[in-house]
Amino acid sequence: MILAEVRDRVGVVTIDRHERRNALDQAHLDSLRENVDDLLSEGVRSMVITGAGSSFCSGADLGGVYGPGFRDSLYSALDAISSAPIPVIAAVNGPAIGAGTQVAIACDLRVAAPAARLAVPTARNGLAVDPWTIRRLALLAGGGAARAILLGCEQLDDQRAFDRGLVDRLGSFQDAFAWAEDLATAAPLTLAYSKRVLESMFEPRPWAEDLDDDFAAVWESEDVEEGVRARMEKRKPDFKGR
Repeated sequence: MILAEVRDRVGVVTIDRHERRNALDQAHLDSLRENVDDLLSEGVRSMVITGAGSSFCSGADLGGVYGPGFRDSLYSALDAISSAPIPVIAAVNGPAIGAGTQVAIACDLRVAAPAARLAVPTARNGLAVDPWTIRRLALLAGGGAARAILLGCEQLDDQRAFDRGLVDRLGSFQDAFAWAEDLATAAPLTLAYSKRVLESMFEPRPWAEDLDDDFAAVWESEDVEEGVRARMEKRKPDFKGR
């Protein structure tokens, strides 16, 4: 489930699906978006998103990602976070893999605990993230870190992510919440304006339209089907590039 609460003027969203290491399926993504919207309607001045237990979010629940409905729900949730007119902090308490990293970078700020790991291992399962995610990752952490994550299939621990600028502070949920409490006292119109200008760096889409076609083609490829079979058969996939 996705839990939401208001503490003073701070909204707290918790991905609580610890039996799946907080992996997100379509229903939980829809719930994440709805809870973010609900907290905004309650007038919170800042927000923290975190995970229950030892994981932030282990990624997409691979049992249900192979269809346009999942992708629509994922990008609607990411848009709800990134377009919220308040500071949103990711308290990365553990692994943030794939969709977990996407949720973290959709937030404005990131606080990473020692157990945090960030990775986007799409090249290991034949999937792809959209151009917006890749551009955002590169702008936040730099092209070198983005290439290491996407092309080198590397995981960044808390210190490496901090050194690369992908994480803003090292600390616990309590540290993230204290930061959010402080930001809740800042001028809301100024924060909303600054965030809107910063978000304009990512939109409108600065990439060629055929990149969106390439993104769709990956999801429709035989390699995606091979990734599914390999996962079910517990073996390494044999990708053919088609």
